[in-house]
Amino acid sequence: MHRVLRAAAAAAAGIATAPARRHRAPSWGAATARWFSVEREAMSYDVVIVGAGPAGLAAAIRLKQLCRAADTDLSVCVLEKGAEVGAHILSGNVFEPRALDELIPKWRQEDVCPSVFCIRYAPIRVPVSSDKFWMLTKNKAWTLPSPFDNKGNYVISLSQLVRWMSVKAEELGVEVYPGFAASEILYDENQIVAGVATNDVGIAKDGSKRETFQPGVELRGRIILLAEGCRGSLSEKIITNHKLRESGQGQHQTYALGIKEVWEIEEGKHKPGSVVHTVGWPLDMKTYGGSFLYHLDDRQLAIGLVVALNYRNPFLSPYDEFQKFKQHPAIRTLLEGGTVLQYGARTLNEGGFQSIPNPVFPGGAIIGCSAGFLNVPKIKGSHTAMKSGMLAAEATFKALVEGSSIDLYWENLKKSWIWDELYRARNYRPAFEYGFIPGMALSAVERYIFKGKSPFTLKHGKPDHEATEMVNLHSPISYPKPDGQVSFDVPSSLYRSNTNHEHDQPPHLRLRDPAVPETVNLPQYAGPESRYCPARVYEYVSDENGDPKLHINAQNCLHCKACDIKDPKQNIEWTVPEGGGGPGYTVM
Repeated sequence: MHRVLRAAAAAAAGIATAPARRHRAPSWGAATARWFSVEREAMSYDVVIVGAGPAGLAAAIRLKQLCRAADTDLSVCVLEKGAEVGAHILSGNVFEPRALDELIPKWRQEDVCPSVFCIRYAPIRVPVSSDKFWMLTKNKAWTLPSPFDNKGNYVISLSQLVRWMSVKAEELGVEVYPGFAASEILYDENQIVAGVATNDVGIAKDGSKRETFQPGVELRGRIILLAEGCRGSLSEKIITNHKLRESGQGQHQTYALGIKEVWEIEEGKHKPGSVVHTVGWPLDMKTYGGSFLYHLDDRQLAIGLVVALNYRNPFLSPYDEFQKFKQHPAIRTLLEGGTVLQYGARTLNEGGFQSIPNPVFPGGAIIGCSAGFLNVPKIKGSHTAMKSGMLAAEATFKALVEGSSIDLYWENLKKSWIWDELYRARNYRPAFEYGFIPGMALSAVERYIFKGKSPFTLKHGKPDHEATEMVNLHSPISYPKPDGQVSFDVPSSLYRSNTNHEHDQPPHLRLRDPAVPETVNLPQYAGPESRYCPARVYEYVSDENGDPKLHINAQNCLHCKACDIKDPKQNIEWTVPEGGGGPGYTVM
């Protein structure tokens, strides 16, 4: 690890190290109560990539491959806010290897990983063996024709895949730094993006410096690639400031929240490669979503529920809907006798083709789920994220070595199979704006008659936060108490997510107007933040006068970003906490 970043990590852990000798840049330490002048170390690279997910690592690998082929070299750095690569990565995941086949064509010729924790070989061991689609009612599971084609795909853990990709990147000379959160965009005198800065660590809640204080590090690059995943905090600022959505496909992004557990189930119930998707119960007929059950190896089962965040009922709790779903007779039977290994949650982009922004900005580009390339009817986005990273890498290489423009990424993206794939899938998600039955009917017409070539393009409805209706239009939902066998309370689930944050630090969940929760959200929407968050970060407690007051348990945060999306008045801003904080996924 570079000695500057090593020093920062050691300082955060309270370990003394010799100071690194690098250029020092004047800055201001951001704190909640006090402001103080600091000097930050500055490091320069040809390319800085923010996020060690499938897009960021694919971009890094492709850049170094191009360098080797041209007998040249570019310095490439990847920053990752998770304590380890993969710690913040969560996905279903039935993996389509199309992009990986292009990136590392001989990956299948490598030895198979002997265990789930091996990162030397590709952790892609379980081909899809069966593919079922169920329509659930309260007590029945009706088999429908499967709209999916998963032949040639694999059931994997995406957090394990990116750990392997990180090793591949480092073997090529990429510098990968987990545990460092990029919190600030740096501009040059011409207002061109010139780098990012990591946040200061060792700042107390009151804004004072703790003994472990270490100023952030500036990482300057000739080109900056943002690969932060869905609703990336820096990416969203860039998209807004540079009006990239308006110069792209034009429509707002729409999202869903995915909640997932990985179980170890009984041997006789385990069918490696078995894939099941469901629609219907427990969600109401106006709420888009569905569930998945994917059998991995080693008796592991990935189970999850995805709920579109444009749901209307403010009393709906995605977490409790997931616990309720597991009580279905067809699901409970599978889980009984098993053990939960891990829990997590993450939002995902569902806007598709209509919501793709122009991904290029002065000084860099946005790749992967930060831009939003998920194929909704496939329920897959890893392959498109990786391909976008590869396309951006190729444009970056040409810009830096051959003198062309990074705009080539946008041009080539529109010529790629990503564009074709998302165009064909464009009408499935907005079809459900009309309800479950019309959505299923329109989707069937789109798939079996038009085959993705319909002469019209449907538009999305209201942005997710505006879709939430007032409390007087709905009745409270009574959820069953968890039984501790297949359904669980939030504290039990959080324990299984390995979530941890430094307690004494400024809050990374910020209210733009501190009065809104008590004056708007509580009376008009019954305090929806206490339900849409799958980690119970937000709760209303009585103050000294007995009045309800919003309390934020930031240390519980899973970094899912649901609050940044769903808050009715967009009053909550999600920002990065100290690097290394958050969940610690290993098999998600």
